[in-house]
Amino acid sequence: MAKTGAADTLTGGPRRGRGRVRGERGGAPLPLLVPALIGLAFLVLPLVALLIRAPWRSMPDLLTSSEVWQALQLSLLCATAATAVSLVIGVPLAWLLARVEFPGRGLVRALVTLPLVLPPVVGGVALLMALGRNGVVGRWLDDWFGVTLPFTTAGVVVAEAFVAMPFLVISVEGTLRAADPRYEEAATTLGASRFTAFRRVTLPLIAPGIAAGAVLAWARALGEFGATITFAGNFPGRTQTMPLAVYLALQNDPEAAIALSLVLLAVSIAVLAGLRDRWMTAS
Repeated sequence: MAKTGAADTLTGGPRRGRGRVRGERGGAPLPLLVPALIGLAFLVLPLVALLIRAPWRSMPDLLTSSEVWQALQLSLLCATAATAVSLVIGVPLAWLLARVEFPGRGLVRALVTLPLVLPPVVGGVALLMALGRNGVVGRWLDDWFGVTLPFTTAGVVVAEAFVAMPFLVISVEGTLRAADPRYEEAATTLGASRFTAFRRVTLPLIAPGIAAGAVLAWARALGEFGATITFAGNFPGRTQTMPLAVYLALQNDPEAAIALSLVLLAVSIAVLAGLRDRWMTAS
């Protein structure tokens, strides 16, 4: 056995194993290394340029102006409200897609993820056609309840929830599919209703997935621009969020636009830091 092991060591498996390690972790071939570095520079250079051109000396004055503070407060409020709406209706939707077999489930899943690839401006137009004063549903909301969503703060929340909720649904559905459904089945056999099993058993199991999805949805809502400006407009103090303030400042005060962009960049970095245990530590 010792001789065989020694022969294998000299001629066989372990050498191949070491070769694989060297192939995976060693030097990269030049035809792959060059475009990889170009791709890295393409993604990082704009962010570095933003930091280089930032007006650091006037930054405190720019960020403490009333217009910026209003936009920041409104952005945080609307993004949080949109995330709450996404949690209330998105988690049950994710459970339906993950746990219930029904005809057309694949089509429903595709429709749920459609806002991810739909141009945000198109999403804003679609919201106007559905929830505007003359929209399919909006006319009834106006006539029956006196509720008007377009060009209001509530309209900002609706637009942000529309584009952000798919991130939550996808994250929670993936977590539900990875969770063992036998725990729910065991709870129901012990007399718990399906809702009680979901509330007492499933929710604690999928809490990390819900948290990750909520953070992604919040970040997406905070950075939403196209659907918001189309459906809710750009009114300071009422519908002007941070991305809209950046767009407006870029036309009149580029330094203020850079300062606002840095705030959103800092939020994005904070989101990545919060999700590092889920994605960034993968080997």
